[in-house]
Amino acid sequence: MRTDIFARLDREPEPPKIEIPRMSRTRVTLFGGTLAFYLAIVIAVLASSWLVTLDWKIMLFRPYQQWQQLHAFLDYFVVLGQRGPTAVMIAAWLGWRSWRQHTLRPLLVLGASLLLLNVTVGAVKLGLGRLGPHYATQIGSAELFAGGDIFPSGHTANAVVTWGILAYLATTPRARRYLSIGSSVVALGVGATTVYLGTHWLSDVLLGWVAGLLILLALPWFEPTIARTETAVLAVRARWRERRGTVSGPAPADGPWPVIVPQLPAQEDEDAGRSTVGTAHSGRGTAGRNTTAQLTQPRPHATARSERTPTTPAGSRRPPRSRPVTGG
Repeated sequence: MRTDIFARLDREPEPPKIEIPRMSRTRVTLFGGTLAFYLAIVIAVLASSWLVTLDWKIMLFRPYQQWQQLHAFLDYFVVLGQRGPTAVMIAAWLGWRSWRQHTLRPLLVLGASLLLLNVTVGAVKLGLGRLGPHYATQIGSAELFAGGDIFPSGHTANAVVTWGILAYLATTPRARRYLSIGSSVVALGVGATTVYLGTHWLSDVLLGWVAGLLILLALPWFEPTIARTETAVLAVRARWRERRGTVSGPAPADGPWPVIVPQLPAQEDEDAGRSTVGTAHSGRGTAGRNTTAQLTQPRPHATARSERTPTTPAGSRRPPRSRPVTGG
């Protein structure tokens, strides 16, 4: 008898009614305010304002030397912001949810969010070309347009998107609240860790947080495209299954497909000999017995001939085509 634990692992009989977020006025207002904050950070760095001065003060303070006991732990904790490991973990969980809920939406939402993250964050990184703290060349400089790819922080933006997508896809308000708190803690911790390790400026992390939040806020605009993509993928799968069933065809009702076993040439000749004479011969020793059987039994007037070359019985006046029979 199954327990409740194993029963929960079964697929749900019908897809749950999942409420898809829409772009409400509140969400549009939040998106607009976040975008304005994003532009303000970029302008502050371009102008080498007080934010750049704060970047240099934190960098020269060298937090990784002030609290060395945290270094070993934070080296592992920062992996929660790396795109490869986090994408694999989140994709595995959302793949199980897709299978259980009979929908591709969780995986498609993750794919759309990562695509937006790579395009938007990557474009700004390459466009501004800022160098990181370890490669800075002039104290007080913003280190822009120097061939770097550090601004905004990809670790921070990726942590916001990949962990925040769990809260975005939550099906109950309680789960959404808890997942929002958990993803916020991870995203804030990853961003602060990069500043501690000296791999990012503080302004890099601020822009990474804002960039990831913009993607999460903008996802409802892409929900219609995600729904059409899911419909198209399921339609292609249905046609493929139908075509596969048409090509293979149904199995016969009386059993499995017949298995054809090839026979050796000697066996075919022996079967043909049985159909014409009634007994087979092989070699010199059986020729006399076959001749005696022929003399005692009358030969039928009409015998169905096989399409193969008939085997000449021993003792017949017609010589065989393959080799002469001697003796007997």
